[in-house]
Amino acid sequence: MEWNDLRDILVIAEAGSLAGAARKLGVNHSTIFRRLGSIEQRLGTRLFERLPSGYVPTSAGEEMAAEARRMAQGIEALQRRLTGRDLALSGHITVTTTDTHAGLFLGPHLANFAKVYPAIGLTLRVDTQLANLARRDADVAIRPTNAPPETLVGRRVAREAFAAYAAPNYLATTIGTATGATTGATTVAEHRWLAVDDSLDHLVAARWRRENVPASSVVMWTDNLLGLRGLAEAGMGVAFLPCFIADPVPGLIRVPELPLLADASELWLLTHEDLRHSARIKAFMETMAESIAHDRDLLEGRRG
Repeated sequence: MEWNDLRDILVIAEAGSLAGAARKLGVNHSTIFRRLGSIEQRLGTRLFERLPSGYVPTSAGEEMAAEARRMAQGIEALQRRLTGRDLALSGHITVTTTDTHAGLFLGPHLANFAKVYPAIGLTLRVDTQLANLARRDADVAIRPTNAPPETLVGRRVAREAFAAYAAPNYLATTIGTATGATTGATTVAEHRWLAVDDSLDHLVAARWRRENVPASSVVMWTDNLLGLRGLAEAGMGVAFLPCFIADPVPGLIRVPELPLLADASELWLLTHEDLRHSARIKAFMETMAESIAHDRDLLEGRRG
């Protein structure tokens, strides 16, 4: 048995299909099919049941996958420890963050780091989910969260505020009814609201909307903050948005009398414990924290 054999069995078991395993391994379907057939022939035992629902490990397959998983975790831990001892300000860092931060905020800060440390290469992975840093899906995460995972270490670099925004033409048509008088339930309900769906219901702004705005006042739902900003800019209604993505937009203004949610979230720089002493990771964390601090007013809603 070779490590590649065990790895292939683990990937097939986790994917549940040859097609999924092939995609993860970067090979075609016929290649992984031949590899599995060869492994089973050499061992003289069937490792997977071929069912209409997918490939299900036999007891032998489960045993192999479990051993492969244990070995993979050991290899990953060794890689992290070795990387953590690296004292050279060179090499490569994979950074994961959200689409809004990648597209609308972090560009200048990453460019500044690249200028200061030209020997350190960067890969940016955009994902709404926190990458598995233990498995080295990424080295550093830049994430808005109020509860960073206990398995990671890092620092909070800023708070992130949300405010209610709308287009001037929308407010001009509603100024006599919904805007400018009070913030009572009737006034709030008279607005046409744009809201995030259940995929983002963990946001503090989403909770405020649920507690203060009847669902009947919501005219559009979306699972994306950039999409929400576009709808508000088009004049469809009012939306709670992070200040850093809405304040710079000329076509949006904060809605009078609606609250600023100053402590809606926190922006964190996070890495794995084993990587925190790596020279390049330490340089990235420190440089980015210092750079982002210059934009704290934008993040925390003081530029609106």
